[in-house]
Amino acid sequence: MSNSYERYKRQRAERGLSREINTKKQENRFFTNLKMFVLTSTALLLAGFTAFNLYLSSLPPIENLEDFKPNIVTKFYSEDGEVIKTFTAYTYDRVELSDVPEELQKALIATEDKNFYRHGGYDIFGIIRSSIQNVIARQAVQGASTLTQQLARILFLSNERTLTRKIKEIEVAARIEKTISKDKILEMYLNNVYLGAGAYGVSAASKIYFNKKLNQLTLPEQALIAGLPQAPSVYNPYNNKDLAIKRRNQVLKRMLTMRYITEDEYERAVKADVRLSSIPQIYTTNKAPYFSDYVVKEMQKLGFDETDIIHGGYKVITTLNSKAQDVANESILRNMRSWGLTNKSQQAAVFTFNPLDGRILVYAGGKNYGESQYDRVTQAIRPPGSAFKPIVYAAAMEKGITPNDLVDDSPVTIGNWSPHNYSHKYRGKIPVFKALMVSSNVCAARIIQEVGIRSVIQLARVLGITTPLEYDYTISLGSNGVKLFEFVRAYGAFANGGYIVQPYAIERIEDSRGRVLYRAGKTKSSHQLSLKTAAEMTAMMKTVILSGTGTAANIGKPAAGKTGTTDDYKDAYFVGYTPDAVTGVWVGDDNNKQMKGLTGGTVPARIWKDIMVVITQNTNRDFDYPEVELTNYHMGFGNAKVIGDDENPSNEGKEVTVEEAKPVVEDQNKTEDSKQAAQQTKETSSVQETKPASTNAPVPKSNNKITAPIPMAVPESLR
Repeated sequence: MSNSYERYKRQRAERGLSREINTKKQENRFFTNLKMFVLTSTALLLAGFTAFNLYLSSLPPIENLEDFKPNIVTKFYSEDGEVIKTFTAYTYDRVELSDVPEELQKALIATEDKNFYRHGGYDIFGIIRSSIQNVIARQAVQGASTLTQQLARILFLSNERTLTRKIKEIEVAARIEKTISKDKILEMYLNNVYLGAGAYGVSAASKIYFNKKLNQLTLPEQALIAGLPQAPSVYNPYNNKDLAIKRRNQVLKRMLTMRYITEDEYERAVKADVRLSSIPQIYTTNKAPYFSDYVVKEMQKLGFDETDIIHGGYKVITTLNSKAQDVANESILRNMRSWGLTNKSQQAAVFTFNPLDGRILVYAGGKNYGESQYDRVTQAIRPPGSAFKPIVYAAAMEKGITPNDLVDDSPVTIGNWSPHNYSHKYRGKIPVFKALMVSSNVCAARIIQEVGIRSVIQLARVLGITTPLEYDYTISLGSNGVKLFEFVRAYGAFANGGYIVQPYAIERIEDSRGRVLYRAGKTKSSHQLSLKTAAEMTAMMKTVILSGTGTAANIGKPAAGKTGTTDDYKDAYFVGYTPDAVTGVWVGDDNNKQMKGLTGGTVPARIWKDIMVVITQNTNRDFDYPEVELTNYHMGFGNAKVIGDDENPSNEGKEVTVEEAKPVVEDQNKTEDSKQAAQQTKETSSVQETKPASTNAPVPKSNNKITAPIPMAVPESLR
């Protein structure tokens, strides 16, 4: 028995040993194959690297390289063929390397290419390292272009992100290294790199940003300039000072790490403030600078980066009306001077677009781009005052109120809020259209109480106004801020039968060979307001220009509009339109200071008129709307509805059923010419605009009951 057991144990041990030997053989075979693969791959890579280096070393030098000067030819054109901006008019000062402060040279090397003096124009290991990082991050988080490669791209190549361009970049960089010395490469880079604000080279940047010579720059100023090549517009201190300081401090940290500066120098530099030149040099031929900035942003959305736009040699055909733009620029300065608005903080903005197709025709984000690049068309949020009232009245029209219904123009108190009219003038019961014409505050308050705050806010939202609107009765007087771009776009619905279109600035983009790279498609539009309401609002706002607060804007052609003035005369608006153009004008103070006596019917209305006279010079057509009769209120009120008589308004303080809120069927029997009706209101031609009183207005009590939605042509998802 024992012999059998011993034999069993021996056989089992032999089988285990055999399996162990086979496993080790398999492992050895795997590692042998892996080692052969690694050795073969390494050999192939080394062979390829050697062959590539031999190829690069055989390339000829580049002739006349030192005589190179930037040749930037990208141009922006207006719709009528005028050049409105050209990137050939740049600031470019060539300097010797010996004239560039050593700290600036080191700052640039530390930030852009720490191995500059050790590589042959390209860094293969750097490319491999950055490629691995980018693969891990699944996006471009790290670059590997040396200063020489960047110079190659600036001088000879495009900015397309392709493998072919990268190979060409390395090839040209190798040729540059064979042609000139390292110091000369650095000098050419310092002279030709784009640093934002139209500055090519460090000397130009020093003048534009700090109004200094290079040898006058402080360490933090040099670090700021050295941080610009990565993203010139992003880190441009005129555009974003805080971001520029953050980038500057990153450069200083790199300099400290590489021991180019001491700890004490670093601590002092990162605490230094940025003091920019008060008036940057005019660095481009630019007839519409704010518009050109908007075009650049549109191109970036289309996939062009800033460097590519500047160096690409593109022909960009825009939508701008150059004649109207010139008039706008001149009119802003002339009318503001005539009113004594000469301080730098006292500004104006203009935005005009075609409500039918969305083409932007005029765009001015301020009165002087040289003094301020802040765009008050798309960035500033300012209260529109009475210019917001048409949205309140439009909500009323959608609810079934008509221009000829009566509203009580007498003092009213809603909770603890008592709005008042200009000079405390009240007219008793007047038609709704006259209430808008004379810009009565108490009438606007009564109307929003009648139709509901929710209805007004909902209408503002579907018309494209995105800025915050308080759930408060004072919004009827324009107490909350809006962006001029969005506000003018909203008025486009009144001019275009209730349709909203998205404004755009670029018609097409061509490359240097004339190939069309982009062409604008059909403008997106959405129907957000009934045709009946658009017609009624237009008929009412015609009277504003003919006989109301906006008579200074009368161009002698069919036009409608509304003035707006805020409390204490801090903001003044005029927004108006013809069938082919909507223009909004804002005048105010960046520091929110008073401008005594300034109303929407003064400077804004005059600027609006100057612009629209040019835009409408070849047309005199009226709106293609059903005719709206505006009743002569001197003939008696008859059985007209009176808004403000009911102590319990229809949409505040009680439930409104869905049946009560059904859309009103359009009345096709109104045939009286609106021009004749407007003529009947001539006795009010001296009316002044009422000034809103926006002291804490109450809001209606909320409840969980279902309230009726405003009956508009809005998407179901927004109802």
